Amino acid sequence: MKQIQTKKLKVVNEKTLIVTVDVSKDKHTGYCRCSNGAETKPFDFSNNIHGFNEFWECITRMKEAHNMEEIVIGFESTGSYAEPLIHYLRKRPVKLVQVNPMHTKRLKELNGNSPSKTDYKDPKVIADIVELGHALTVIIPEGAAACLRRLIHARERAIQRRTALFNQLQDMVFLIFPEFLQVMKDIKGKTAKYLLRHYPTPESIVGCGLLGLTDTLRRVSRGKLGKDRAEELFKAAKTSIGIKEGQSSILLEIKEMLTIIETTDHFIAKLEAEISYHLKEIPYSRYILSIKGVGEITAAGIIGEVGDFGSFDTIPEIEKLAGLDLYEISSGRHRGRRRISKRGRPLMRKLLFFAAINVVRKGGILHEWYQESLKRGMQKIKALVAVSRKLLRIIFALVRNHSEYVTGYLKPKELKMAA
Repeated sequence: MKQIQTKKLKVVNEKTLIVTVDVSKDKHTGYCRCSNGAETKPFDFSNNIHGFNEFWECITRMKEAHNMEEIVIGFESTGSYAEPLIHYLRKRPVKLVQVNPMHTKRLKELNGNSPSKTDYKDPKVIADIVELGHALTVIIPEGAAACLRRLIHARERAIQRRTALFNQLQDMVFLIFPEFLQVMKDIKGKTAKYLLRHYPTPESIVGCGLLGLTDTLRRVSRGKLGKDRAEELFKAAKTSIGIKEGQSSILLEIKEMLTIIETTDHFIAKLEAEISYHLKEIPYSRYILSIKGVGEITAAGIIGEVGDFGSFDTIPEIEKLAGLDLYEISSGRHRGRRRISKRGRPLMRKLLFFAAINVVRKGGILHEWYQESLKRGMQKIKALVAVSRKLLRIIFALVRNHSEYVTGYLKPKELKMAA
């Protein structure tokens, strides 16, 4: 396997003060270390402005006492608890770095040959990782990119909530009218939701009458469903095995679920409108959108996750951010298979994977490349992952070169040979 090394983060020298933080909800644990061996004991500070100011005063005193010239502050890649501190520190003359929690977990066992975990042990382990040069840059989106990141994540959470509601709705409907799910295949459809809101029980379907049910289906589905589907649903309602006990309580919950789903749909629509608005504020978004098969949600999600494409010098760096970098485990005669590491941003991989499905369709920009991969014996899922990697490289190149995608583009060398 060809080894492609990304540029390591060389930030530590003899004049560097290493400061690390073990992040938690109410209080953080800080630690300072100098290259000459001087260090502070791990100390706690509150997750508020007073605690942040005390933390910064401690760092400043340590820097002046040992004549350090620069400060590197490292912490684990955590959730929202670290963000206020990050935004506080970014206004100070410091270099912010982060370490992979998996590295912390493995390295701390070397310290005392013990797997014990404490808030006072972790900052020292993080400092060891930073000193070894295995820290990563901190990505802090700004302006429109920051808005896109928040909006995309909010949309993902809303979709997850809606999916959970549909699953619960399906369970409730199965209790009182199991045949409904057999006739109306897609409970997420507009027609199915209308029927569940107005005619949720077998008795209400029968009471509507066959003619009335046929007219309702034609009107709501705009002619897609008609007499055949109405007859099938009417027959199922007359012979339904749905339960009658506690039916009123189930109907109350179904109605509430449908209301929440409708509200969530409106919220998702608002989010997508905001995404479209802020995407226009990103000058290079048009380069990404020039790729046939890549829509606004995918482009906005990638921009939000990357933050600033200018922060990356090479394609392997951005592949590592997405967790699409390759690795293999080989030993002796055993040759391992190449796999993606998945040690990156899962949402970025998800968006690229769904975009890959679009670009490999007939007429898509990578349809032929995908078909050639399948002919070589590659499994479909692995071929799509390979397409995701290739698509990310195309996006990076377009943004770097400030150019739009051109279908059937020939490289100058190929043009010269053709001439």
